[in-house]
Amino acid sequence: MQVLLVEFCIHASFVPAFEAAIAENARASRREPGCRQFDVCRDAADPSLFYLYELYDDEAAIQAHLQSPHFLSMDSATRDWVATKTVRRLTRTNP
Repeated sequence: MQVLLVEFCIHASFVPAFEAAIAENARASRREPGCRQFDVCRDAADPSLFYLYELYDDEAAIQAHLQSPHFLSMDSATRDWVATKTVRRLTRTNP
């Protein structure tokens, strides 16, 4: 299984809009073939920090997600709201 850990720092004025957009993206992503989990988390001490935990069957499922209409739309719409974004790719070793 392949894991994506994504950290977003959002400009303060866009936090509510980003929260709505990323929640909709998560709902659509959970219905994708090969997506086993898609969690949206926020930092309790800093509401501008969002974290995604995404679990996929394989690299092909990740690539399908990255080309999906809902992801491309969300990515384009929120690009200017993001101060920083970090993506880490991991392999799940103990399912």
